[in-house]
Amino acid sequence: MRNISIGQAGLILRIVLGITMLSAVADRFGLWGAPGSNGVAWGNWENFVIYTQTLNPFASKSTAEILGAIATFFEILLSVLLLFGFKTRIAALGTSVLMLVFAFAMAISVSVKAPFDYSVLTSAAAALLLSTIGKTVFAADNRI
Repeated sequence: MRNISIGQAGLILRIVLGITMLSAVADRFGLWGAPGSNGVAWGNWENFVIYTQTLNPFASKSTAEILGAIATFFEILLSVLLLFGFKTRIAALGTSVLMLVFAFAMAISVSVKAPFDYSVLTSAAAALLLSTIGKTVFAADNRI
């Protein structure tokens, strides 16, 4: 069996992390199906805002809407940066911080078990590992 290089492993991490976050974004916009459908967590923006309010019990609905929009913005931005391999180290560190914030909020507001069930800590660790990899294959960073 042929071993993969660190640069190839970095590419895999970039793709998986980027798609994982974009999948969550797609869910909150109903692209994976309607609320209550198999495998759908939210199914629409309204349900996502309610969940955001669950994670931030101090937040009013309008504040939860803003927090949800900010999280969504960063998930999209970081995903695109990771998928293109542009500013990979910064994007990976940002992803790790974002995932750790989610994990902390889930642990405090839902249960300590929740971040493990949804592999949020695994994503945070993978992003942190990615931030330590110098160059990955098929990355815009290699061209700059």
